[in-house]
Amino acid sequence: MVEAFHGAGIQRAALFKPVGAEEIRDYPLSNEDRLDSHYFVPLERRRWLNSDMRLRGTAECRALYLDLIFISYDQSPVGTLPIDTDILARLVMVDPVHMRALCSLPYGPLHRWERCRCDGGEIRLMHPMVLRTLTEAIARKEDNRAKNEAANAAKRRQRLRITISGYAADLAKNDAALLFMDEWLVSQGCEYRSSAWIERALAAWSDHMLALTMRARSDRP
Repeated sequence: MVEAFHGAGIQRAALFKPVGAEEIRDYPLSNEDRLDSHYFVPLERRRWLNSDMRLRGTAECRALYLDLIFISYDQSPVGTLPIDTDILARLVMVDPVHMRALCSLPYGPLHRWERCRCDGGEIRLMHPMVLRTLTEAIARKEDNRAKNEAANAAKRRQRLRITISGYAADLAKNDAALLFMDEWLVSQGCEYRSSAWIERALAAWSDHMLALTMRARSDRP
């Protein structure tokens, strides 16, 4: 971890140590990972109230520390910060010289922020707590997306079953046939399942079953 975030009297130049002078983690989130619909930041109240940063940091450092956490959620990659303290000073509207002095404190605004390697090899700052909350939020987002997609697919196939029953009642009871035709229609980019598209799907299923029958016969000794 960069010494500038912990030791007193460390100068701004410490933020620019050559790559390889210390272990730098690869940041697991890419520029494509976004949480644009998230307008809140999860904050563990008791953890913050009892943290060393809150108990040992000055009021100004605590305020800037939280400010930078909130700012990081709108950065790219999400959850990171620029490594240049002059840029950070502009983001939190503080004089750059004063910002560098604050960052040299043991519990300064960049407490526990560490260097990481992002997309394209860019070196930025990450915070383990911010990364954890983002990882959990993205996981929930993917879970919700999967649930929504599964629910939409179930409704779509139920509508297809009702439509197919008008052509062949027995075929509408065949789950394998329904699944095949639904996937075939999706693969064809069909957005509106008109009667013409349903008839093509029925023909595709018929061709599929004929191909399976012919293959089975050819495999016989």
